[in-house]
Parts: sequence; structure tokens; C-alpha cells
Amino acid sequence: MSGRQNGRPTLEEVAALAGVGRGTVSRVINGSPRVSEQAKDAVARAVAELGYVPNQAARALAGSRTDAVALVIPETEARLFSEPYFLDLIRGVSAELAEADKQLLLTLVRTEAERRRFEDYLAAQRVDGVLLASVHGDDPLPDRIARLGLPVVMNGRRSEAEPVAYVDSDNIGAGRAAVAHLVGRGRSRIATISGPLDMYVARARLGGYRAGLAEAGIQPDESLVATADFTEEGGRLAMRELLERAPRLDAVFAASDVMAAGARGVLREAGRRIPEDVALVGVDDSAVARLMDPPLTSVRQPIEEMGRTMTRLLLRKIAEGPAGEGATGQGEGEGSRRVLPTELVVRDSS
Repeated sequence: MSGRQNGRPTLEEVAALAGVGRGTVSRVINGSPRVSEQAKDAVARAVAELGYVPNQAARALAGSRTDAVALVIPETEARLFSEPYFLDLIRGVSAELAEADKQLLLTLVRTEAERRRFEDYLAAQRVDGVLLASVHGDDPLPDRIARLGLPVVMNGRRSEAEPVAYVDSDNIGAGRAAVAHLVGRGRSRIATISGPLDMYVARARLGGYRAGLAEAGIQPDESLVATADFTEEGGRLAMRELLERAPRLDAVFAASDVMAAGARGVLREAGRRIPEDVALVGVDDSAVARLMDPPLTSVRQPIEEMGRTMTRLLLRKIAEGPAGEGATGQGEGEGSRRVLPTELVVRDSS
């Protein structure tokens, strides 16, 4: 038989005899629960027939689990605890890990020095896998983690061609739905407050806004576009900028509820009634949206479910072990890329 070392049957030979993929054999050997009973039986028969004995070094690695998962958020403590998005995401991640009897290590990585320290921590095999949130386009951390051989899953992505496993929401659809709603309310001078454009999520929502305008036959006007940073203060500054450039605007799509809250304050200071003079729409459908006065129309993204889904995906990759398919995060299959739907929730602000 080809590929044998020291005359021993190989993992590939077991897979061929069982009629399954190499990764399935690895999952069965490593005790993954995410394998059908039929596949388990086929692998067990092939192992017995061939007399296959797992490589002890690989099995030792597979057995040296820490039962801990790191969630990395490259933001400040102030933003972490003031932004409802992160709190909902953490809630989903921690709930899924608790069900799997795993520990959560929450880590804030904000500087290059902190990034290097975290990479050293990972290299010491202190965690079984890594979840990443709020990743900017130039962040090298996802690729560095993958090169360490650790399973990694991102919340969102750095680009349309993201090679690392991720769970995202339909951000383009969010922008399109917001604009379609505002057009349906008779608005034609629709402005937008974007997030930082080095983040795919911000570019996607801005792209959805522009697509929505095109579908409504409205000519784009760059004076109606302002960029902020997903914070309330950023929303305030952007709203002031928009009013100076386009005082006749009659609607605003803010790319987050928090930025919409900042915009609302500036509109009120300027004597603009919501929604009579200016309709306002946000994204996230967070507690901020529900508690605003008037309550904010918002595009709901399933944040907690995104946290759960990315955690389930990571746990599956951990169970596959170092011999599993896609364990390094490079060349991920379609099952490692998830985009969850969004939904417009209409309230009094529009």
C-alpha cells in the first residue's frame, strides 16, 4: 500500500476503505460528536480490518487540550463595555462554551506589543482555539494565529475574499433595506453615517446604501456621506458635518445604533424633529434603539446567534484536531463561511 511508513496502515488508507474523507477519520479518532453513526461504524470497521494504530505523537497533541477558548476584541475597555454589540456577542459565545464545558478567555489586543504578547501566549498552547471580533482590514492577527496551527474563526471579515473562517451578517442587505424603507416613507435626500472604511462591515453597509439609492433611481451625492467610528461621539461629529454640507437632508441611515444616538442629539440641537423633519435608521436593533426617544428604526442583525454560530464552528474545528481538514484556517471550505440574515425593525424614528 502506498504512503505507508514502517509498514503501518495510514489515515488515508483507513479513509479509503471506510469510504469517507480523511477529516472524518480524524474526527472519529479524536472523539468528535459531530460525526454520523454510519461514518463511525465504517471507520471502526476499517480500523479493525487494517489494524490501524494512531500516531502517538499526533494523539498526544490531540489529547493535550486546555478546554479554553480565547475571544479577542481589539478595542478599548471603554468601548467594549459601552457598546451593546460586544456584550451581545460575548453572551452568545459564553453560552455556547458553557454548554460545551469550555472556559472563555476574553482578551483585548490594542497595540502591536499586546499583539506580540498574545501570539507568544498562543504559541505556548494555552488555548485550544481563537475567536476574533471587530477585525480591521490590515490586521495580521488572523493569519498569524492560523500559521501557529490553531483553529480560528472571525466575527465578520476583512474583505470579500477572506481566507479565514468567519461568521458575518448580511451587511449589504442591511444598507439596502434601510434605504428602501426610507424611500418608501417619501424621503429623497438620504444621508448616511458610515463606520471606518478600513473595516469590511462599514464598506459593506455603505455599499448597501449606495445600491439602495440606485434601485430607487436616486442619484448618489457624496456630500450626503460622512465617515465615523461606530461610537456615539463619532455619530455626533458626522451629523454636524452632514448638516453643514447638506442642510436640506430629510433622512439619515447610521451604520450602527450607537452612531444613530449621537446623530439624534445633534439633530435635536439643530431644531430638527424626528421623524417629521429627518427620519433616522440605525443598525443592530440593540437596547439603544429600543430606549431612544423616539424609538429607533433599526436593522436587526442576530448578534447573539452570530456568537453562538462562530463558537460552534470553532469547536467543530477543534474536535477535528491538527490532522483535520482546514485546521489552520487556510483554504477554508464553504461550511466555514456563514452569513446570517438581517431584518428591518420599524419604529417611530422613521
